[in-house]
Amino acid sequence: MASVLEAPARVLIPAEPMVPRGFRVGTIRQELADTFTFSLPPEDPADACAFGPGQFNMLCVPGVGEVPISISGDPAKRRVFTHTTRVVGAVTRAMRECKRGAWLGVRGPFGTQWPVERARDRDVVIVAGGIGLAPLRPAMYAILSRRASYGRVVLLYGTRTPEDILFRKELERWRASFDLEVHVTVDRASGDWRGNVGVVTSLIPKVPFDPSSAMAFVCGPEVMMRFTALELLQRGVTADRIALSMERNMKCAIGLCGHCQWGPLFVCRDGPVFAYDRIKDLLTVWEL
Repeated sequence: MASVLEAPARVLIPAEPMVPRGFRVGTIRQELADTFTFSLPPEDPADACAFGPGQFNMLCVPGVGEVPISISGDPAKRRVFTHTTRVVGAVTRAMRECKRGAWLGVRGPFGTQWPVERARDRDVVIVAGGIGLAPLRPAMYAILSRRASYGRVVLLYGTRTPEDILFRKELERWRASFDLEVHVTVDRASGDWRGNVGVVTSLIPKVPFDPSSAMAFVCGPEVMMRFTALELLQRGVTADRIALSMERNMKCAIGLCGHCQWGPLFVCRDGPVFAYDRIKDLLTVWEL
């Protein structure tokens, strides 16, 4: 059976992929204690920021370094890049300290996309863990903008605690929609939490969708994605209809430097979104 991610679509790969373009920091919003969202309008307002759901940019803080960060905004809004990231090192720490108007270099967008077009007329199950909701958010926007083109749409989201829930207001708005199912679970309940408690995979057997044709998009910690894929297979979703977004240490974004090599693949060039049937054997090799 052919993979649903054969010949993956790519969007706006620059003619000079190693040359950053200048962007100024626009809005900055603190999401969690260690996580923030910021917008990047281009220096030239005429420049389009076209991208596909699931793609990433290489963001550079002058004098500090460059890191890959998934785009978390609406693909329909082509006048701005939006990124959500956690502070995990020197570059993201420097980004959090940037003020409005600070200059950042942007290379991209790069990478494969969530197969939202191939999911038309099917049920869609989106499974996110922690900050993995950010790379899936553009897919949600794209699907909801053409809601009538899809069957059931189910979002399953798991975090460590209620305090770690990302995009809380947006989740509440989506949950209030009559044509979308949203289920949130936490590993450990705290405060006045009255929702689900347990790992996100525990929700998969409980939610309604047609496994004979449904497609699943999964992003989160690697161990969570491995077990999510197995649970989806157990439910009846075939391996070619499960898409995962992988993370590796990307440096060049075009498959030249080798930093993100994963077996025979390069995550920056061949991913980050992969069909599960293409990578399932690699996921069992702990050394990778």
